[in-house]
Amino acid sequence: MQINTKRIEPYLPVLLKYLNFILVVLWKLGLGKLINVWPSVFGKILIIKHFGRDSRTSYLTPVNFSEKDGSIYVVSGFGDQSDWYLNIMANPHVEIWLPDGWYAAKAEQVEKSTERLPIIREVLIASGFAAPLFGIYPRTMNDIELEAVALHYRLLRIDRQEARTGTDGPGSLAWIWPIILAALCLRKRQGK
Repeated sequence: MQINTKRIEPYLPVLLKYLNFILVVLWKLGLGKLINVWPSVFGKILIIKHFGRDSRTSYLTPVNFSEKDGSIYVVSGFGDQSDWYLNIMANPHVEIWLPDGWYAAKAEQVEKSTERLPIIREVLIASGFAAPLFGIYPRTMNDIELEAVALHYRLLRIDRQEARTGTDGPGSLAWIWPIILAALCLRKRQGK
């Protein structure tokens, strides 16, 4: 099924901004594994914590990913126009929140490689509904069509360096769940 992207194109930046915010909150609530339960529809999503190239402020950005030989691959679909990509190029030391854990990592751009196009295809397939939303169909496009679409894409390889723990990562808002459950129980009890 082809999606008519022309009708939604003007709304995509705002839609993506709100979707990214929601995804970060869900990860903080400890629902990262749940987000990734149906990758063919919702995609395989991780969170990258990166730092502003000028401000040094930390940012959390959800992106689709694919894994190959222990490395994580992500694509900047807006090329070198994406702030998160520019931030990572300025400071490649990042943190990544994956469904199986939280890691300190290092990113680097994959420029010239015979693996570039197949890995971009895998990341786009791993995007679930996102690639078709932009009119890209990685499962059915041939290499020439995909190369034309991905000409300005930036492919990054992220290698995990060490596991992270603490209170400022995925699940940092999970403490809210017992409070919500207690409030619901009290409300139900008062209703009797």
